[in-house]
Amino acid sequence: MQSKLSDTDLIERTLAGDQSAYADLVKRHQRFVFTLAVRFAKNREDAEEIAQDCFIKAYRSLESFQRQSKFTTWLYSIVYTTAMTTLRKKRIATDSIDDEDTFIQVENKPSSYDENNVENKSRSFYLSQAIDQLLPDDATIITLFYKGEQSLEEIAQTMGIEANTVKVKLFRARQRLKDKLERNLKHEAKELI
Repeated sequence: MQSKLSDTDLIERTLAGDQSAYADLVKRHQRFVFTLAVRFAKNREDAEEIAQDCFIKAYRSLESFQRQSKFTTWLYSIVYTTAMTTLRKKRIATDSIDDEDTFIQVENKPSSYDENNVENKSRSFYLSQAIDQLLPDDATIITLFYKGEQSLEEIAQTMGIEANTVKVKLFRARQRLKDKLERNLKHEAKELI
C-alpha cells in the first residue's frame, strides 16, 4: 500500500510516472497545506485556491526538489510564497493585531460529547480563533512550529529568513497569541455572565 511509503518513495514513483503516488502525497499533506492557506487568506474560497495552486506548482516542480530538506519544508515554502503572491494580487487587507471587531460568536448547541471532548474542542476553537487574528507571518510561524512540528531551521528555510529571526518572531508571535487568547476569553466570559 502506497500510504506506508515515505514521501521520498512517493516522489520517486511520481517522477517515474505513477500518478497515484502523487495523489497519495496530496492526501497526506492536503489538510496541513489547507490549514496554512486559511491562516493567510482568512476565507475558505481563497484558501482552497491557494492550496490547489500549491499542489499544482509542487507537481510541476517536483523534479527540482533536491531532497536536502524534508519534502514538507519544501512544500510549505511553496504554500508561503503562493499565499503571499495571491494576497498581493487580490490586495486582501489583513486584520490589525488590535482589531477587536473580529470575534466569532460561539453558538450554544446541545451535544452528545462528553465534557472532556467538549472542553478540548473549545480549547481548540479558541486557539484557532486567536491564531486567525494574528498577522499572517505570526500565524504561519505558530502553525509551522506547533502543528507542523518543524524546527526553527526548517521554518527559516520555508520562509526564507534566518533561524535566529524565526526564534525572535516565534517568541513575539507567542506573546501576541497569549494576548489574543486573554482578550478573547475575557470577551467570552463577559458574554456568558
